[in-house]
Amino acid sequence: MAIMKRKEEVAGLRLLLADQQVGVLTHYSGGKNILVFSPDYVTLPKAHRHTLTLTQLLNEGYLSKPLICAQRLPPVLSNLLPEGALRAWLTFQLKVHDEDEFPLLVHTRHNLPGGLTAEAIPAGQVPIWALDHREQVEAVQVEVDPSAQHSFSLAGVQMKFSASRQAHGGFNIGLDANGAKLFLTNNESWIIKTPSVIHKHVPLNEYTAMRLAQAAGIVIPEIMLVDLTQLTNLPDIPLPQESQAYAIKRFDRQNGQRVHTEDFAQVFQLYSRDKYGKHNYEQIADALYHYSPQGLKDIQQMARRLLINILLANGDAHLKNWSVIYQDRANPLLSPAYDIVFTSPYVANEQEVALNMAKNKNWYQMSMASFETWAKRTGIPWPAVRVHLKDTLEAARDNWPTMLNDLPMVESQKVLLRAHWQRLHSDFRISTIL
Repeated sequence: MAIMKRKEEVAGLRLLLADQQVGVLTHYSGGKNILVFSPDYVTLPKAHRHTLTLTQLLNEGYLSKPLICAQRLPPVLSNLLPEGALRAWLTFQLKVHDEDEFPLLVHTRHNLPGGLTAEAIPAGQVPIWALDHREQVEAVQVEVDPSAQHSFSLAGVQMKFSASRQAHGGFNIGLDANGAKLFLTNNESWIIKTPSVIHKHVPLNEYTAMRLAQAAGIVIPEIMLVDLTQLTNLPDIPLPQESQAYAIKRFDRQNGQRVHTEDFAQVFQLYSRDKYGKHNYEQIADALYHYSPQGLKDIQQMARRLLINILLANGDAHLKNWSVIYQDRANPLLSPAYDIVFTSPYVANEQEVALNMAKNKNWYQMSMASFETWAKRTGIPWPAVRVHLKDTLEAARDNWPTMLNDLPMVESQKVLLRAHWQRLHSDFRISTIL
C-alpha cells in the first residue's frame, strides 16, 4: 500500500553568479531551507566554473550534497544578510521573525553583497533535482511572496545603506548603480553608514582610523564624510544630533559589473553569531597563503592589517571583517580593508583583538615575537613578513602623531588613542612628542 506523503508548500529561488546558475534554494512552509547545487554547475570544469565560496576549493565534496537548514539559511547565504540594527529594521518592515531568513533573502535578492543574485522561480518550474531531497514530503509549488520587493542587503551590525553617488555629488539611498534599478548608468555604488544613536561619533572615528591605516600602507577603497543633507531617500530611522555620515565606495561593484566577494564566516561555514570565537588569524592566513594566486602578497598585507588593529585598538576585526574578492571569478584574493574602527572608546576596559593570534588576544602583550609565531604556525617566511611590519611601524610613527591633529575624530577619542599608543609593547609604541 502506498504511503501518503505529507504535503508542504515550497517556493524557490534560482541563484546565479554572472551567467552561471549555481543552484536552487527552496523554502518549505514547515521551515526547511534547502540549497542544492545545480548539476550543470557541479560538472563544469574548474577552469570554467565561477567560485561561489572558497569552501568548495577547500573541500572537494562541498558541492555534491544539499545544504539543509531550519528557518535560517546555510551560512554561505545567511552571511549575506544584515545583523543588528539593520536586521531589526528590515524584519520590522517585512513583519517576519528575526530567524526567518528566506523572506529577507527574497527582499534583498537583486542587491546582495558580492556577485550573487537570486531570481524567483515561478510555481511549477522548480527543477526536480532541487526537490528530491525531502522524500517524506510532497512539494506543492507556490509563487515566491510578491510582497517581498527587492532592496539592498549589506552584512554588518551598523545601520548602513547601499547608495548611488549622483553626478552632483549627492547620494541616493537604496539605489545601486550596478544593480537592478540603475544598471548601466555612470553613477558609482557606495555604502553609507549613518551616525549611531548608541555610540557617539562613529563616522568620524571610522574615517580617521581608515585614513591612518591608509597612511601606514593599508589598501582601502575610496572613503569620505558626507553631510546628511546630501542623502536622498534616507529611511525614517532614529538619528543623533550629528551632521555627517561615513561613505565608502563598494569594491564589489566595478565598471558596471558585480564582483563576487565573501567574508571568512562564509569561508568557514559559520553563522554570524560565531564570528568571534570559532577560528583564529592563523587559519585565515593559511587559507589565503595556500589558495590565493598571490598568497605571499596577501599575507604581507594581512600582517600589516593585524598590526594596524593593534596600533588602533580595533577589537572588531572578526571573521566577517576579513573578505576575499574574486576578480577573475575563480580565485580568491584578499579584499581591500574595511570596518577599521578605534573601538576602545565604545567598549569599557577593552584590551583584545577579535580573534586569537599566536594563542593571544591582548594587544598590550603582543610584540614582534607574536607575529613571528603567527607566521611560523602558517608556514610563512618570517623575513618576508617582518619587512612589511617594520615599514608599517615606520610609516605610523612618522605620520600618525601629526596626521591625528588634523583628522576629524573628536578630541576626547584622540586623547584615548594617544594614551593607547603609550601602553603598547616597546616594539609597537608610538611617540606623541612632536
